Amino acid sequence: MDFIKITEQPSLYNDLESKSVEEILKEINAEDHKIADAVHKTIPQIEKLVEQILPRVKEGGRIFYMGAGTSGRLGVLDASEIPPTFGMPSNVVIGLIAGGETALRNPVENAEDNTEQGWQDLLAYSINPKDTVIGIAASGTTPYVIGAMHTAREHGILTGCITSNPNSPMAAEADVAIEMIVGPEYVTGSSRMKSGTGQKMILNMISTTVMIGLGRVKGNKMVNMQLSNHKLVDRGTRMIIEELPLSYEEAEALLLQYGSVKEAVEAYRNQQTTTPLT
Repeated sequence: MDFIKITEQPSLYNDLESKSVEEILKEINAEDHKIADAVHKTIPQIEKLVEQILPRVKEGGRIFYMGAGTSGRLGVLDASEIPPTFGMPSNVVIGLIAGGETALRNPVENAEDNTEQGWQDLLAYSINPKDTVIGIAASGTTPYVIGAMHTAREHGILTGCITSNPNSPMAAEADVAIEMIVGPEYVTGSSRMKSGTGQKMILNMISTTVMIGLGRVKGNKMVNMQLSNHKLVDRGTRMIIEELPLSYEEAEALLLQYGSVKEAVEAYRNQQTTTPLT
């Protein structure tokens, strides 16, 4: 099948500079409504990828997000949110961006065009067949990502991708290709808009489902979250009160002693079962 860059096709809207603020906002919002439907259509592929990731992570494998520009930044963002949200070590989900940390805030010339650098970046983490590499590129043509995925596959490493174009070169290097077709952008070619929003949604779905599968959520609560501020300590304390017959002060002290809701609740219950009756 022919490869068509839908992400580069002309916007469905024209003369944007002549429109009122209200018109622009309503038109962007109308386009944004298409994103959730496009993501919904990819759920079978997301499911297939997550089901292959989970057993690998349970055996010590890691998830590597790889991208350039907006796509790379979104991968780094999702990866950076895993430790505080789920209490996981920072080396379980890792975001790599072409050009390194400098590229998070500033463009790095020609960084995404290097077909070898992506694999070199993975080698720095001693990548192995328990790991998973997920390429992210709206265009599906980023050499930095494609080169890394190609070599990863040669080494028996699971590969997935998130793209906004069907039948892309990047998808050809993926064991599981997630093709989220959101159509042309409101500003022609500006894939930071619908494509970027859809990428973030899919990354949320992948990482959250994996973390639930690893037991990092109980019921519907983040029982392993890091207690990095007063708001989170308060939230954790109230979670404990819902589980145990304790006052707010007792629950807070227990939480601070053990560092997480899960550990605090388990410790309290273990203590109750081992305390002899008098």
